[in-house]
Amino acid sequence: MLEADVHAYLRSVAGPRAHRVGPFVIRFDDHDDALPFNYAIPDDDAAPTADDIGELVAAFRSRARTPRLEYVPSAAPKVEQALAGFTPEGRFPLMVCGPGEVTDAPVAGVEVSLVTADADLWQVARVMNAAFDAPAATEHDVARMRRVLDGGGLVARATDTATGEPAGAGQLGSPHQGVAEVAGIAVLPSFRRRGIAGAVTALLTRAGGAAGITTPFLTPGSDEAGRVYARVGYRKVGEMLHTSLR
Repeated sequence: MLEADVHAYLRSVAGPRAHRVGPFVIRFDDHDDALPFNYAIPDDDAAPTADDIGELVAAFRSRARTPRLEYVPSAAPKVEQALAGFTPEGRFPLMVCGPGEVTDAPVAGVEVSLVTADADLWQVARVMNAAFDAPAATEHDVARMRRVLDGGGLVARATDTATGEPAGAGQLGSPHQGVAEVAGIAVLPSFRRRGIAGAVTALLTRAGGAAGITTPFLTPGSDEAGRVYARVGYRKVGEMLHTSLR
């Protein structure tokens, strides 16, 4: 089932430093307390007890992180009712598109390409952090993308061909059994509403096929973003829940 495959991918992202508490695997980023880099994934069909939830919260608190989960509710339907005090950040569409199903979306005056060199990764990190109002990019951001590349994932950059200025960016995570997440799709404010997000997503999705990624998925944060991804071939197949204890 796709839901189980997505959960398995999310657990793989936690890497060798994954922390297990009861029926949860937790991804912690020791260098960055941003919500997208610190979350728990429940075991499929988990039925956590109050003690399990207490231990989960304590694990986050001990690392000065916000207790939170990112998961597919249909794969673990008993979890949400056990999360006393947690508040949903959002219920986001789970969308997929096979590499052979994607619609290319070129943008006049913009070149979209895959990048691997450190200088290019620095540009990508700066674009992503600026687009998402995150702190200035650091070596840790670049190292995180380097790990994605080392694991077989992809990083893309959109460049204004007239000025050479970076305009947008995105990445496709290191695959786990052919599954990987399209994430960090970012466009600088001065370049928005030109179709760059769709062009970056289309390139990553198509190129993912050659990298052995058969099931790219994403979770748009808004209806507008969802329409962008739908135009290049992504379709809704489920729902992802992000929930936290503030």
